[in-house]
Amino acid sequence: MSRIGKMPIAVPQGVEIKIDPNNLVSVKGPRGHLMQQVDPDIKVALEEGEINVVRPTDQKRHRSLHGLYRSLINNMVEGVSAGFVKELEVVGVGFRASNTGQLLELALGYSHPVLFYVPDEVKVSAGQEKGKNPIIRLESADKELIGQIAAKIRSLRKPEPYKGKGIRFVGEQLRRKAGKAAAKK
Repeated sequence: MSRIGKMPIAVPQGVEIKIDPNNLVSVKGPRGHLMQQVDPDIKVALEEGEINVVRPTDQKRHRSLHGLYRSLINNMVEGVSAGFVKELEVVGVGFRASNTGQLLELALGYSHPVLFYVPDEVKVSAGQEKGKNPIIRLESADKELIGQIAAKIRSLRKPEPYKGKGIRFVGEQLRRKAGKAAAKK
C-alpha cells in the first residue's frame, strides 16, 4: 500500500472542496481556486473534513497514480489555504533584477536586458538590500506553476561552478570547482 496515498488530507477552515462525478476535483480557498482532473480509476471521497484517495487494485499503474493524485490534491489544499513561496537570488557583479507589475527585468551580464513576463497567477516582487544580492520573490497558490516559473527564471543564467555567478534558489548549495590556478601548484 502506498504510504503517501493512504494518508488522509485534512481540509482546513475556509477551504471548499467539490468533487464532480467525472473526477474533477476543485479546491477553493482564500488564496485562489484550483482544479485537477483525476484518473477515472482512482476514487476521491470527502468525508468528515478530510479527503481520502482510494485505488481499485494493486496493479503497478494504480499504485503509481494513487500517491500522485493524493500529493497533487494535498498541494492544491495547501496552496489555496497557505500558498507557496519561492525565492531566487541573483549573484554576480552588475547583475540586477527589478519588476514593473508582472514584467521582470533582469540584467545578467548579456549585452541586453532580459525581459520575462510572469503569469498573473504568480505574484512577483524583486528587491535588493544594500550590500546584498538581489532577491526575486514568487508567490502563488499553484505549486506546479510556481516551480515551473522559478526553474524558467533560473535557466536564464544558471549558476556556474567556478565563481558562483548566476541565478540560484535561496539556500541552494553549489558544488564549487577550483580554477586552473589550483592545477599549477
